[in-house]
Amino acid sequence: MQEMKLMAATALTGLVLAVGSISAGAQALPGDFVFLRDIDPTILQDIRYARSNNFVGRRLSGYDAAECVVKRGVGLALKAVQQDVGKQKLSLKVLDCYRPSRASRDMVVWAQNGRETRAERRYNPTLPKKDLFRLGYIAERSQHSTGAAIDLTLVDLAADNSAAFDPAKIYADCTAPEAARAPEGSVDMGTGYDCSDVKSHTAARTITPAQRRWRNTLVAAMAKQGFVNYSKEWWHFSMPGAGGEAYDFPIRRR
Repeated sequence: MQEMKLMAATALTGLVLAVGSISAGAQALPGDFVFLRDIDPTILQDIRYARSNNFVGRRLSGYDAAECVVKRGVGLALKAVQQDVGKQKLSLKVLDCYRPSRASRDMVVWAQNGRETRAERRYNPTLPKKDLFRLGYIAERSQHSTGAAIDLTLVDLAADNSAAFDPAKIYADCTAPEAARAPEGSVDMGTGYDCSDVKSHTAARTITPAQRRWRNTLVAAMAKQGFVNYSKEWWHFSMPGAGGEAYDFPIRRR
């Protein structure tokens, strides 16, 4: 009997230690932040700043994992948008969510380093990168850091979205026709993501009627759930009142 009690106590201790180990390894999100996958795992994710396929050409500081983190209210609203666009056999694909403040500082350093590579120029073909902050294409203090802003696009679930970005390939700039640009795996919005150009303005006149319909579809679906679009970026939306203070915790694996 004594031996059975000892075995039970040992097993319980092991279980407590195991649970403690799991808890210690998990990321504790502050405030009302959540992983979007826990709200809606059907929303596609391509967190571009966690990889090299972005205007800086490398992973940004604080993006230790390619996970979308948002305020809970934002996540629930995105779930509602996903259900709405799903009726048209479409899906949302998020490209950036919560952004650690250190990543914005990383962007500032990049913009002021005095170098512009060919790959970087794909994202700002007509503008010097040092002017991108002044012109409102990049923010030194971003709403993304409050958890209330989101970058996203639409994916046609009936289309072939298998084309992948090849870092060794030379692509045309972000304003070029879709076939010449780096593949986005999404509908053709007229420019690539993070394209610092007037063609990226949501109401740009230089896009085709089909591209305008896609932009209008995205804006209308997001507006229905309270999101407001940033006029210079067809992909950027925020939820008024959902933000607050800016955070700097790193994004780690869910």
